[in-house]
Amino acid sequence: MILTNTPSDGPSSSTVARHAFVTLVTNADYAKGATALARSLRLTGTTADIVILHTGGVSAADLRPLQMFGCRLIETDLLPLSDAFNERHARQSVHARAPFSKGRKPAFHSLLDNFCKLRLWQLVEYERCIFIDADALVLKPIDRYFDYPEFCAAPNVYESLADFHRLNSGVFVAKPSLATYEAMLARLDVPDAFWPRTDQTFLQSFFPEWHGLPVTMNMLQYVWFTMPELWDWPSISILHYQYEKPWENDHPKADRLQPLIDLWYGFFTGETVPALAELSNPAGSNSEKADSGK
Repeated sequence: MILTNTPSDGPSSSTVARHAFVTLVTNADYAKGATALARSLRLTGTTADIVILHTGGVSAADLRPLQMFGCRLIETDLLPLSDAFNERHARQSVHARAPFSKGRKPAFHSLLDNFCKLRLWQLVEYERCIFIDADALVLKPIDRYFDYPEFCAAPNVYESLADFHRLNSGVFVAKPSLATYEAMLARLDVPDAFWPRTDQTFLQSFFPEWHGLPVTMNMLQYVWFTMPELWDWPSISILHYQYEKPWENDHPKADRLQPLIDLWYGFFTGETVPALAELSNPAGSNSEKADSGK
C-alpha cells in the first residue's frame, strides 16, 4: 500500500481540516526534528492538520511523541523507481558527481528518501498543503500561505544573492493532485536522468515558472553568519536548519550557530520558547547597525 494511516492511540489518523502542513520523517533523527516542528506549528495557533509522512525506517516509539500534537501519521513506501535511478541517486553517487561543498550532510541523511516528498501530491483529501522539512521551526503564523498558488517556494539563499535564482524545497506550497503525481513520476525516472540536488532540482525543473515566497519563509541557518545583514528575527516565519542539524552531538559549526541550536532545543523540549522580540540578531546585521546609529 502506498499511503496508510498509522494506527495510534489518539486522533492522529483522522482528517479534520481543508489544509495541511506536511513533513517527511525517514528515521529517528528526523522524528526528533518533526517533534520540534510540530510543537512550533501548534504554538502558532494553526487549525490546519499536521501530516507526518513516514517511511519504514521509523519505529512506532520514535513517532509516539508526535501524537501529543495531534499529528496525522501516514506511512508511505519509497517511490517506485528503477534500480538504475536508485543507483545514480545513492548518497555516494550524488556526492561523487555533484559534491555538497557548502556544508556537511549528516550520515543519517539519505538522498533517495528526499523523493518521497512527491507523495504530498497524493494527499487529495486536502485542498492545499504546505510542505516543511522536519529540520525546521515555524516562528510565526503562516496559514495565509495556503491561499498561495501552486507552486510556491523560497529562494535557496544561504551564501550570496546569486542564490536567488534557485528554489529551496525545504518549504513549498502545493495543490495535491493524482494527475500531477503521475506526471511527476513519468518525468522523474527517465533513462539517464540525474537530479543533482534530488527533489529540489526536480521540482524546479517540473515547475519552471515557480512563484517566489519571501526568503523569510525559509530562512536558512547559514545566513546567520554568511549574510547577517539579511537576518531580522521579527520578520522570520520559518527557520530551516540546512546541512548540520541542531541535535547532532558532533556539530562542526555549533560554536557559530549556538543561538539557533539553543532555540531549537527550546522548541524540542517545550521548556523555554522565547519570544522573537527577545532574541538578538547576529553581529553585523542591519538591525544591530541601526541600534548603534551606524
